[in-house]
Amino acid sequence: MSRQLRHRRAIRADAYEREDGLWDIEACLTDDKPRDVALASGVRPNGSPIHELWLRITIDRKLNVVDAEASSDWVPYPGLCEASNPAYRALIGLNLLQNFRRDAARLLAGTTGCTHLTELCAVLPTAAIQAFAGDVWNTDKGRPGSEEPAGSRSGSADGSSRGTHGSTGQDAQDNASSGQASEQASEQSNDKPPFQLGRCHALRFDGEAVRQFYPRWYGHAPRSADRADAAPNGQAVKTARPE
Repeated sequence: MSRQLRHRRAIRADAYEREDGLWDIEACLTDDKPRDVALASGVRPNGSPIHELWLRITIDRKLNVVDAEASSDWVPYPGLCEASNPAYRALIGLNLLQNFRRDAARLLAGTTGCTHLTELCAVLPTAAIQAFAGDVWNTDKGRPGSEEPAGSRSGSADGSSRGTHGSTGQDAQDNASSGQASEQASEQSNDKPPFQLGRCHALRFDGEAVRQFYPRWYGHAPRSADRADAAPNGQAVKTARPE
């Protein structure tokens, strides 16, 4: 059966790690048609989008939104649609894993915001989770943010590594105690399955993916407490449904 493209909507999300330790998550929505389009504001020629909307947030490593902005580069009502952009500052202070979608919808409901910019809020939590996996979170551990990813730098708070060469006896004892504590913490975190398991069809505990790639947890029957991972800020949330 033949068919003809009449409309294309594209949504893209990009994540950037900043040198100050924060992360930027940018979501973009575009609408275009492969022809000239007659809008109330005039004809939009083929090749020019009807919408090109951006929603940008800055988050810390605990997924708290510390900055937010919206921009409307292409809109059907130029000079008017852009008036809703400042409303998206209301996202500041929310946490992507704690009812973010619900709270964003409440704060930006109706005529407060732009329908399509608000739609972009829905992609931000899982985009951030994907960005953090392997970079900020160790996906082999049971709690997001509880362990640094494999291969990450370890050492002092400024990122420098400290060895025992040239250290005092007290330093050596402190290092040994710290190592034991880290080992115990690692063992405790390994008591929980990786946080991504049991949250979608492919990664169900009785599924083939878990049997092949996470055999230790194949057939695992999680307790209700295990289903709500502790978020990086220590509050229990469900990472699979950040609504």
